Amino acid sequence: MPIYYLRRLSGDRRTSSANKHLGYSLAFIAGAINAGGFLAVERYTSHMTGIVSSLADNLVTNELGAVLVGLGSLTAFIAGSAYSAILISWGRHHRMHSKYAYPLLWEAMLLLCFGLMGGSLELHQSAFIPVTVMLLCFIMGLQNAIISKISNSEIRTTHMTGIVTDIGIELGKAFYINSQKESAHYQPVRANRSRLAVLSCLLLSFLAGGVAGALGFKYVGYASTIPLAVFLVFLAIVPLVDDARTRFRVFTRQRLH
Repeated sequence: MPIYYLRRLSGDRRTSSANKHLGYSLAFIAGAINAGGFLAVERYTSHMTGIVSSLADNLVTNELGAVLVGLGSLTAFIAGSAYSAILISWGRHHRMHSKYAYPLLWEAMLLLCFGLMGGSLELHQSAFIPVTVMLLCFIMGLQNAIISKISNSEIRTTHMTGIVTDIGIELGKAFYINSQKESAHYQPVRANRSRLAVLSCLLLSFLAGGVAGALGFKYVGYASTIPLAVFLVFLAIVPLVDDARTRFRVFTRQRLH
């Protein structure tokens, strides 16, 4: 049963339920990276709104160094999203079971690099913050593109603005008092309660991840990202093993013939 669940969670055959469960897991990861990353570099790296706004401010105040960091962060996020799309497209063209698992594996490896090398890089302050910020932005872009591709842009995991807005919309519908019964001339306003539940779970997952990430970085330091990387590998491992087995069988057949 766990193997079947993990295969469904990050495999190529998608269901609405699998998308939601993967979204909750990745929202937790994003919250942890965002909060822990802030303690490391004093910047949130998952949402581009603040970065673009600060870029505009720094352009006006002529803070050239901050402008370059902002441009690098924006470019890194875009590059991460683009690389995720490349991996998924490559996997689709090669009919891979793990086309969505490969970006998760890359995210895990990059997080592992951050966790193992962060302490050493911190000794070189001049390069540490720009490199770390761009690495975390690349990871966030990579992850956001995965779930966006899987869910046809219905689920986002690295920033909560849209999710909080949609929660407000559904709550507004829920509290709206309809003055008439449904008829050809009057359509009552009704909240989508299942969507409200999904959005709330995504928000709570991000919040829980943020608390875990902040506590982990505060008491453990950079090594607190290692469990997050292991968790991502856990999410991705079954489709990756399925593809490895398929390739091995094809290779064995070719050798026999």
